[in-house]
Amino acid sequence: MSTSSHEPTPSLGWQAQLLSIPFRLLALLPLPVLRLLGGGIGSLLYALLKRRRRIGLVNLGLCFPEWDEARRRAVLREHHQLLITCLLSYGKLWFSSREGVEKLVRREGYEHYLAAMAAHPDQPIIVLAPHFIGLDYGGVRHTINHRGVSMYSASHQNALDALLLMGRSRFSDPLLIRRNDGIRGVIKALRQGLMFYYLPDQDLGPRESIFVPFFGVQTATVPALGKLAKLAGAVVVPMVTTLEKDGFVSRLYPAWESFPSGDDIADTTRMNAFIEARVREYPAQYYWLHRRFKTRPEGETGFY
Repeated sequence: MSTSSHEPTPSLGWQAQLLSIPFRLLALLPLPVLRLLGGGIGSLLYALLKRRRRIGLVNLGLCFPEWDEARRRAVLREHHQLLITCLLSYGKLWFSSREGVEKLVRREGYEHYLAAMAAHPDQPIIVLAPHFIGLDYGGVRHTINHRGVSMYSASHQNALDALLLMGRSRFSDPLLIRRNDGIRGVIKALRQGLMFYYLPDQDLGPRESIFVPFFGVQTATVPALGKLAKLAGAVVVPMVTTLEKDGFVSRLYPAWESFPSGDDIADTTRMNAFIEARVREYPAQYYWLHRRFKTRPEGETGFY
């Protein structure tokens, strides 16, 4: 286990440097104040961003048909509030000391990760990190102790993306690979013993996906988790990071037994079932503003 405190700082363009100023100032505010600001701004954006609100309500309607409209709207409003609080808190994640980040993000279940390392000393670990709003906080916190590899989208680079990459690069010199470069670099890094922080649950279109259930809806899902685990001989340890009243909590779960099974449908269904169970526990903290159900089976009408 690496405990390096090396904090590389990638060079930032002037736009990113300029954008960093408000985040540095926000980092000086206590979290309760950031939560108040996030609540107010999030409520305003919920009212103003009609297209995103509609996408979120469609998603919640598909996943929670048993809820009435008022409950779905309340959860989506809370989601906006928590999401903006996470955004306003990025300065603490990006510019606090190592000790400050450790205080900001509390870990639960870390013993499961250590147990996986002890039980499988010659196997790399894939950290399965679904799209909960605190995923960056859990990822950066984890790299304080474990050097890893992660993928990022290079489709629309801007100042905020540059700051996100800088934040993800703070500790242990992680390897960041562009999504369009493919998974070869990830497999190579896993075989070298690096941890892979894997974000699995986005709709990347029909060419890269298979249809498996998610909340009872046939959902286009990338079947890469089982393939990667097999190719790299890796162990899967899930992590979900949420925002709580006193900071962020990064929860690690026991390593999956009998995974991969060799059946892509079974393995991908298992992954979606795990994510669904966690979403039911923290419904306002899953990222609802992405068109998760965009790709439909042939002949089926779209939801959006």
